[in-house]
Amino acid sequence: MEQERKNNMNGMEMEKGKRESGSRKGLELTMRVLALVLTMVAATVLGVAKQTKVVSIKLIPTLPPLDVSTTAKASYLSAFVYNISANAIACGYAAMSIAVLMMCKGRRSKGLLIAVLVGDLVMVGLLFSGTGAAGAIGLMGSQGNKHVMWKKVCNVFGKFCHQAAASVAITLLASIVFMLLVVLDAMKLP
Repeated sequence: MEQERKNNMNGMEMEKGKRESGSRKGLELTMRVLALVLTMVAATVLGVAKQTKVVSIKLIPTLPPLDVSTTAKASYLSAFVYNISANAIACGYAAMSIAVLMMCKGRRSKGLLIAVLVGDLVMVGLLFSGTGAAGAIGLMGSQGNKHVMWKKVCNVFGKFCHQAAASVAITLLASIVFMLLVVLDAMKLP
């Protein structure tokens, strides 16, 4: 009798896996859907970011400037491509983890809990690294680098830079959501 009472404490049942309370399951589902939406939006915003401008280039000081049409696209910078890929992978993982959560209906074995925990940890690392890479290149575009004679480009491609900055901020939020999911996952382990 006392064993039954221990197994049914706090609305959780411990038979052939763990049964979660409804509020905790709802919170996890909400956070996973939020992570899915954030990563999808971040990948889309950066993936479609493109701006074309006519830039005057002065080759020789005595000649008039040459007008050249120049395009800024996320696919031109490997750090942005990495960030888009990281968000796409995290989005796919979030969709799969939601499907697993729905199929298990609250009952999860310890092995599944550990697998989800490890998956969430990988997504945290992946998204934080994508945020750092894209943020560093974004900062370079915003401020330039005098040491290597790289000029600012955000003063010319303002719309593109704003989209890239929004995507980096959204990716940071998504990585924080995944980090909170790791905390939730760790609390479920016995």
